Amino acid sequence: MATTATLAPAPRRPVLDRLHRDRRAQLALPVLLMLVLAAAARPLVGDRMRATDTNHLLAAPGARHLLGTDELGRDVLARIVSGSLVTVEVATITVGAALVAGTVLGLLAGYRGGWLDAVIMRVSDGLLAFPLLVLALTVVAALGPGLRNALIAIAVVTTPRFARVVRGEVLSLRTREWVSAARIVGVPQSAIMRRHLLPHLAGTLLVFAALQVSTAIMAEAALSFLGLSVQPPQPSWGAMVAAGTDHLSASWSLSVFPGLAILLTVAAFNLLADALRDALDAHRPQLTPPR
Repeated sequence: MATTATLAPAPRRPVLDRLHRDRRAQLALPVLLMLVLAAAARPLVGDRMRATDTNHLLAAPGARHLLGTDELGRDVLARIVSGSLVTVEVATITVGAALVAGTVLGLLAGYRGGWLDAVIMRVSDGLLAFPLLVLALTVVAALGPGLRNALIAIAVVTTPRFARVVRGEVLSLRTREWVSAARIVGVPQSAIMRRHLLPHLAGTLLVFAALQVSTAIMAEAALSFLGLSVQPPQPSWGAMVAAGTDHLSASWSLSVFPGLAILLTVAAFNLLADALRDALDAHRPQLTPPR
């Protein structure tokens, strides 16, 4: 007698095992590992980053300088490696701060509701009404140029995004039976949010944070390009792209290689976010083979 394939829940495999098998993660993780290693190696290339080779100004990539030199004779590869630390700071500090602040605000707005929800969401809507880069430019213009102020600006404009996501998840979770049961037996609201709601948000927040890292990196690169983030002589990828635009006819490598570093890093975080989403989706249905 013929049988047909039926829908069955996906087996619960460990997240790390799923990531290990995902080609997107296999492509993204080596790039991110190189980023971390480059940031850790910044003290080793500090002298080479500042050294000038006046005999090889705007030199093309070669054996002496693998990625060429800039208009002052500084090694482009060493400056890219040094600038990776700025990217790591953006990925950790800005997104980490926005994640914590947005999660707290989203939990309070979604679970408590009432006037608190209205105030938090109206402020968030007001911030989200502006494009991210425009709002970041406004904050930096008010605080002044510099890496610290750029990090603050990006964290401020990213926080409402996390708050909206968390609030939406909490609104769907707070009506579940296990939350109602905890409330009936007298569990404090803070404990319900911390012990019962927050663990269920971890997967969503992890995926969303990976996506926001790529957005934050592009925002910082844009601010650096405009001269509002990292200030000379400290290198950053966005500032290197901007400096290279003045010498494109003499040396194409000045802008191409820092731009390529930005592209690869952003693509890696996007691929990792997609891989994490699928790895954490334990309830995705799949077809079982016919018997």
